[in-house]
Amino acid sequence: MADARDTGLDFDVQACPSPAYVVDDALLRRNLELLADVQARSGTRILLALKGFAMWDCFPMIREYLVGTTASGQDEARLGAETFGGEVHCYSPAFTEEEMQVVLRYADHLSFNSPSQWRRFRETIAGAPRRVSCGMRVNPEHSTGSVPLYDPCAPGSRLGTRAANLAPADLEGLEGLHFHTLCEQNSDALEETLAAFEARFGEHLEGMKWVNFGGGHHITREDYDVERLVRVIQDFKARHPHLMVYLEPGEAIALNTGYLVCSVLDIVENDGPIAILDTSATAHMPDVLEMPYRPQIIGAGEPGEKAHTYRLGGLTCLAGDVIGDYAFDRPLEIGDRLVFTDMAHYTMVKTTTFNGMRLPSICRVDEASRAVHTVRTFGYVDYMQRLS
Repeated sequence: MADARDTGLDFDVQACPSPAYVVDDALLRRNLELLADVQARSGTRILLALKGFAMWDCFPMIREYLVGTTASGQDEARLGAETFGGEVHCYSPAFTEEEMQVVLRYADHLSFNSPSQWRRFRETIAGAPRRVSCGMRVNPEHSTGSVPLYDPCAPGSRLGTRAANLAPADLEGLEGLHFHTLCEQNSDALEETLAAFEARFGEHLEGMKWVNFGGGHHITREDYDVERLVRVIQDFKARHPHLMVYLEPGEAIALNTGYLVCSVLDIVENDGPIAILDTSATAHMPDVLEMPYRPQIIGAGEPGEKAHTYRLGGLTCLAGDVIGDYAFDRPLEIGDRLVFTDMAHYTMVKTTTFNGMRLPSICRVDEASRAVHTVRTFGYVDYMQRLS
């Protein structure tokens, strides 16, 4: 597992620090070209959701294709404005007075979670030095996902306002509606949700200027039905020609564009061999435990599928810091490099320094030369400055 010949990759994994997130510029551009085609054919505008991928060293490339960013609060809004440019959209379940003052410096579109938040801030926004287009996030009450943790339409959800709790007076002064219900789903789920959205909120669309279809659209996944997506958006725009449509995928931008390169530090025995890695599920890839899911490793298989099966564990003291069981063609050795796939989205944005673990370095692979460039490394100061 130690070199590029073992991994099948066309760049040198030994050129990366360990551990390191490595984004392949060629793969990123491939995704962006597909998204640009969707924009052009459907007439929609696609935003990068910073909650999913915020590696701002890549923003010069991404802004060649997408129109802006969408943020979940003041710091993401500022990052989008200062490092990406274009349109800045912002939504939060609730804003404080202090945060709103910051958000208004950067946001072009602002979506509120409830009528009470809109009433609280509408005068502040009216007096802001720059114009902000405001909207309301609504809840279509139509669940299509299978993981309750990621379902904004689950019973008792705090995200978005239901039709039963929305009166026409609540929308006075607003220019858009926003719904976000999907998670890693295909365009059939969007088509279902859109029908539920129009059934519950269609009466409010006439006086609006835009609708945001949110994120969770897995557009760059190999089996995603792009033609259906284009048709769904085109049909919606035909019914509502006065409306601009926005999509804000975070995951689709960086899907299958990156890796997490790590190293084997030790091998211990407890009812089978356990390899201790210099990375961590809980600190460096938390969705492995939260979702949960089992990330793929280049050259590895399911337990028992190959000759040598190992449990892979992280470096923290958390007993459950286990990535999973994997099989390899040959025994692992201390110092071997392992390469986890699809590690660009929802990784760097969710890392922690639990146990004082250093964050993985961040690298990029050049499109043409395939050389690895280390963008950022992290050390003691990054850990210390999170505390006081």
